[in-house]
Amino acid sequence: MERIRNEKPTLWIVIPCYNEEAVLPITAPQFKAELQLLKDTNRISEKSRILFVNDGSKDATWSLIDSFSKEDECFIGISQSRNRGHQNAVLAGLMEALGQCDITISIDCDGQDDIHAMEDMVDAYLQGAEVVYGVRSSRETDTWFKRNSAQSFYKLMNHLGAEVVYNHADYRLVSNTVLEHFKDYEEVNLFLRGMFPLIGFHSTSVYYSRKERMAGESHYPLKKMIALAINGITDLSVEPIHLIAKVGAWVSVFGFAGIIWAIVRHLTNNTVQGWASLTCIVLFLGGLQLLSIGVIGEYVGKTYMETKRRPRYIISKRTYNKDR
Repeated sequence: MERIRNEKPTLWIVIPCYNEEAVLPITAPQFKAELQLLKDTNRISEKSRILFVNDGSKDATWSLIDSFSKEDECFIGISQSRNRGHQNAVLAGLMEALGQCDITISIDCDGQDDIHAMEDMVDAYLQGAEVVYGVRSSRETDTWFKRNSAQSFYKLMNHLGAEVVYNHADYRLVSNTVLEHFKDYEEVNLFLRGMFPLIGFHSTSVYYSRKERMAGESHYPLKKMIALAINGITDLSVEPIHLIAKVGAWVSVFGFAGIIWAIVRHLTNNTVQGWASLTCIVLFLGGLQLLSIGVIGEYVGKTYMETKRRPRYIISKRTYNKDR
């Protein structure tokens, strides 16, 4: 396998954590072992680190991160001032790493994503890729509903014009070059898996099988998954508004035809009184109007939040001296 980049890059593995006291003692040693393997095979620099991002956890997650960092210098950690959500936690870690390493790999701490895929990611970077997406090769561990809803979501996103990598979540390698440009994307409403393809640069994918969560409970129930899907669609595409306009135009055409039909029936004295058809029409148009207002309101709300320019994350603690 030809290696284009000769120097060993410094890697920071960025791991967002929220109430993960049950799984961290299991996965932290695995991350360390993988980092050491990458060092031993001369893929990365000895200065490479594992960065845990505590997203305002209410359990002992931060205490564990702090103890890991005291026991081994390969572990470092930052803590947000409060819980701000998974996407903001990943962003905080990436911006913390910016300028301090050559490449980052973001991955969840639950052990579901194949840690060994990092080897292929780093190899792809050494061959010239600036972004490497971790893509699930199958969804056998998912329930029938989650598998089909997720696949439908990716298809819908691409149909609406949003450029997303099919079956890719937030397991990816990103070079410092890409992060330098990514920092200029200042939107408050984040959908990272759809934002990185917008930046460009040479990218590729590595494929892996996802496993069951090793311990603890998932922090992405159905409600949050739906919210993430809506956020992704409205962040990356205005096609829903265009769709409303198209539906409205067709409803107007049918409505105008209905008016002509009603006038003709009236002039020919062939009208029949009835509430059923009228009720159906009123309910249909009323529902369509409310749905349209809701979709437009989603965009207006996002515009409102963007204009506030509030910080997307605030780091309250570090286990290391960043300026040193």
